[in-house]
Amino acid sequence: QVQLVESGGGSVRAGGSLRLSCAASGFTYSSNCMGWFRQAPGKEREGVARIYTKSGSTYYADSVKGRFTISQDNAKNTVYLQMNSLKPEDTAMYYCAAVWNTNRCANRSPVDFGTWGQGTQVTVSS
Repeated sequence: QVQLVESGGGSVRAGGSLRLSCAASGFTYSSNCMGWFRQAPGKEREGVARIYTKSGSTYYADSVKGRFTISQDNAKNTVYLQMNSLKPEDTAMYYCAAVWNTNRCANRSPVDFGTWGQGTQVTVSS
């Protein structure tokens, strides 16, 4: 019974920072694709960042490049999303998700991710 639990969301002013955490449990694999997604009301869910836990390779949406950083602490089974220079358009529910026991993390779609967390709200005001 694998599960993901997000934390770290909150309300900040434009230009501020937040660090989201995704704690994973109940898995036995080291080669996983961990992703952060977000969804605003009335909008489609979009991928924000991904990390391949075996190699550390990362992938980012163009809208967050240079501002967000995804990282991992394998000893703690935790993936982080450091968000800097936040903008009002970053406001959304943020979800972490996982593709377990995979050989790649590039070119992944939301349907590829088998496990999802419940989400954490990020609100950026101006």
